[in-house]
Amino acid sequence: MSKQVLWLSELGIGDVDQVGGKNASLGEMIQNLSQAGVRVPGGFATTASAYREFLAQNGLAQRIHETLAALDVDDVTALGEAGARIRQWILETRFPPALEQAIDSAFAELEEKGGRHLSWAVRSSATAEDLPDASFAGQQETFLNVRGLDDIKRAIREVFASLFNDRAISYRVHQGFEHELVALSAGVQRMVRSDIGASGVMFTLDTETGFRDAVFITASYGLGEMVVQGAVNPDEFYVHKPTLAAGRPAILRRSLGSKALRMIYSDGTAEAGPVRTEEVPDDARRLFCIEDQDVEELARQAIIIERHYQRPMDIEWARDGEDGELYIVQARPETVQSRSGRIIERYHLQQTGEKLAEGRSIGHRIGAGTARVIMSIADMSHVQPGDVLVTDMTDPDWEPIMKRAAAIVTNRGGRTCHAAIIARELGVPAVVGCHDATARIEDGSAVTVSCAEGDTGFVYRDRLEFERIEVKLDRMPEIPLKIMMNVGNPDRAFDFASIPNAGVGLARLEFVINNMIGIHPRALLEFHQLPPELRREIEPRIRAYGDPVEFYVTRLTEGIATLGAAFAPNKVIVRMSDFKSNEYANLLGGKLYEPEEENPMLGFRGASRYAAASFRECFALECRAMKRVRDDMGLTNVEVMIPFVRTLEEARAVIEVLAANGLRRGENGLRLIMMCEIPSNALLADDFLELFDGFSIGSNDLTQLTLGLDRDSNLVAQSFDERNPAVQKLLTMAIRACQRQGKYIGICGQGPSDHPDLARWLLDQGIESMSLNPDTVVDTWLLLAGQAH
Repeated sequence: MSKQVLWLSELGIGDVDQVGGKNASLGEMIQNLSQAGVRVPGGFATTASAYREFLAQNGLAQRIHETLAALDVDDVTALGEAGARIRQWILETRFPPALEQAIDSAFAELEEKGGRHLSWAVRSSATAEDLPDASFAGQQETFLNVRGLDDIKRAIREVFASLFNDRAISYRVHQGFEHELVALSAGVQRMVRSDIGASGVMFTLDTETGFRDAVFITASYGLGEMVVQGAVNPDEFYVHKPTLAAGRPAILRRSLGSKALRMIYSDGTAEAGPVRTEEVPDDARRLFCIEDQDVEELARQAIIIERHYQRPMDIEWARDGEDGELYIVQARPETVQSRSGRIIERYHLQQTGEKLAEGRSIGHRIGAGTARVIMSIADMSHVQPGDVLVTDMTDPDWEPIMKRAAAIVTNRGGRTCHAAIIARELGVPAVVGCHDATARIEDGSAVTVSCAEGDTGFVYRDRLEFERIEVKLDRMPEIPLKIMMNVGNPDRAFDFASIPNAGVGLARLEFVINNMIGIHPRALLEFHQLPPELRREIEPRIRAYGDPVEFYVTRLTEGIATLGAAFAPNKVIVRMSDFKSNEYANLLGGKLYEPEEENPMLGFRGASRYAAASFRECFALECRAMKRVRDDMGLTNVEVMIPFVRTLEEARAVIEVLAANGLRRGENGLRLIMMCEIPSNALLADDFLELFDGFSIGSNDLTQLTLGLDRDSNLVAQSFDERNPAVQKLLTMAIRACQRQGKYIGICGQGPSDHPDLARWLLDQGIESMSLNPDTVVDTWLLLAGQAH
């Protein structure tokens, strides 16, 4: 083949200057990774030299240069006019004879090999695109389901013109690329029939935190453009790399997307165009669009690609609905998190307000400003610097105004759409996939957009006060105890794991039950006996999991496994559910099963609940999830903690229940930790420690039960103080007993976070670990380092 076009199969990463990053990467994978099981559809690419020869005709390159040299890209109107004029010049220019002949010859050979019935994707690949320090995501065009030589040529010419889209011109200027140094290659690649399958995007790290041990996968029905453009809210999956490498079940988390639309092939008429969108049937929306084995196979291919390139990657994939195979259609370096340094930036809301909308959070920042509800790119001039852009979906044409915004809010889109990628690169907080933000947020109103509260981002009414804290983590000083963290929300696990830590001293299972499940376990065990109206309310939530009980166990497994994987190999001590009866009653179906108690704080909770005949079957589901995480997934850094053990009899009863459910102390290295939070626990510490492998002191309950006060009552709250001599005497008794027996002793209550002097006192007592709220870890660590020297 001539230098005008080259087969993808003969290209490698060294050919970026001739065929751009995208096409060079496809060739690199075809040549080097096919044997490892990475499937990449074949095709050919036009070269940069062919493109330059095309522009050299009739002084076209000179006209383009003069037009752009005189342009101010921040003048949106002038940018639009200049871009349109240049694109029209290109579309009116014929191919040079050598290029025309090379395309004819290459396409004839493709049809001879694959058959005339095949359709093709024609994609742009810029010579400066997908370099390690910039994301050109979506800067040029993609044409799908292209059939026949004439349409192939038309699409190639459109691809050439797309180098001068408004967004591409603007992006090059802001990234410091000279227009003349960027050339374009058109890649012609066999289409994967994902129109009747599924497709999506995956990253070989967590896009929001940079956590490197997970593959993040998005998936939706139909052609991948819907995910890339942000037109759908896709399914999301996290896969743990070390667990996958060990040959164990490795999916940490699944999140069901609404997947309302899909792009499919049209009927082929000129009026319809090559592709169209249609609504996805309700039944299909409520199911995950790919199976677990597909998720894990995608993750395996992503890891192979990452290992080959030796850097985090951003990969587009497609599942063929005809042959059932998974294909890689693009792979480029991930460009945002891989540049992050060892500085932690923390944003905290200092006020609460009325929530107007919520969706998927992009980044961890907070932004506030005047909301500008814009439904058309024609109105982009309404958005002034510092405004909050609110729209249906921010396709990359909006990039010139996205960088003016204090924050971005969209109705549609997932965390791997172009808009999310650009928002991350710009460092602008964005909440995507809100469904109805444009209807609920009033144009011109003051709003605050918070991405600092986990995977879910919120839009609040009014400008709320917030703070930004920057912490440098070059090297934390040595201290003679372990600083661990109290974590409830698995959404924040990867983020919190970047803070210096020795693991999780308190993982709250009730957060997972409340936020990831929301249904009483007994209602799921007795699902078919529930009143019809309650069944109808529960059924849509559980449908994707096939079975009511499996839904409960799998969601618990996901929450626990995410925490275990995020902090591995450090210990993650999971406290089994510590809801009171009134809190369980607030779950869907809970009022059918929970007693009404005068004082739930001192009622049916903790060990006594687990061993009770009325709850034992429910507790067995928690044990089943814990066993899956430890035994099936191999996350043996996860340990079990039992709360609120009043008596030795309760302790023995709960240990029997755990053993009956496969959680036997010492088996597969399992440690059983007991919350020391009742005066009887400290007074009989030596006896309790015969049954458990250590204590974690719950200073909140221990203080209120020692001093006989309700910490939630304003009338006596001023007397609540963990530093009271009576409380400290019990703390000392518990610490000394553990030291005598060589057992674990830590504290996971609020006290050390609130009172630096208590933290110092505990250090002096020789406590082994202190589990703190994440926002106090660094300050307390540094404080104790000063004390320790």
